[in-house]
Amino acid sequence: MKRLLAAYSWLVFAFLYLPIAVIVVLSFNESRFGVNWTGFSLKWYEALLENRRIGEYLGNTLVVAFTSTLVSTVLGTLLAMGIVRYRFRLRSFLRYLLYVPVVVPDVVMGISLLLLFDTVRDGIGWPRLSLFTIILAHISFQIAYVTLVVRARLMLLDPALEEAARDLGADNWRTFWEVTLPLTWPGVVSGALLAFSLSLDDFVVTFFTSGSGSTTLPLYIYGKVKTGITPEIHALSTLMVGATILILALGALFWRRR
Repeated sequence: MKRLLAAYSWLVFAFLYLPIAVIVVLSFNESRFGVNWTGFSLKWYEALLENRRIGEYLGNTLVVAFTSTLVSTVLGTLLAMGIVRYRFRLRSFLRYLLYVPVVVPDVVMGISLLLLFDTVRDGIGWPRLSLFTIILAHISFQIAYVTLVVRARLMLLDPALEEAARDLGADNWRTFWEVTLPLTWPGVVSGALLAFSLSLDDFVVTFFTSGSGSTTLPLYIYGKVKTGITPEIHALSTLMVGATILILALGALFWRRR
């Protein structure tokens, strides 16, 4: 039984990571077409560094990801605090409403946001589809993920800790900054990382809410699929995988030292 489970586990891991390994290997392949290995080469990384358009699209992607993550993390944390620590009318309805952006298909989210932006623009002449509308669209679904993660962390905290801080003379803001936020910080960081990853690779919502001059990497890669993917995309994907592994390793090292 143990051998069967071990074999099943290896098959699952192979299914998940073998395609990534193939892309990494092909990024060092000298051949431009096909998967036949013709020799080791770094020319696709050199071509990637010389491609200014990819640098521009990567910049757009990072601007959208960092901005939307920052805003959604702040708003999601405050919303989670309000739902967990305070009681008000329609509190249960709002709690269940948070799951809507999580379960609704991306196509529906993208079309609904596009119609919303078009309706508002017809009324007041703003906003036009741009990086700004992409950021707003990403915030609209990132808030739900951040709120759910932070809410789960807050529910594990003992409210007596906050009550003790108030008994010692701390007001609500001092209690939040000195007690609640430090104890909730792992959930806030987890929610922010989740929101950042969702924004970084989102395609469907970005496709419907983007305009001219607001192309991101997922949109660029989608366009290259139609005309043929070059090994430059393999090199770019390899660098992104390497950056992800490096961030995870640094995070694990940080928490281990703590």
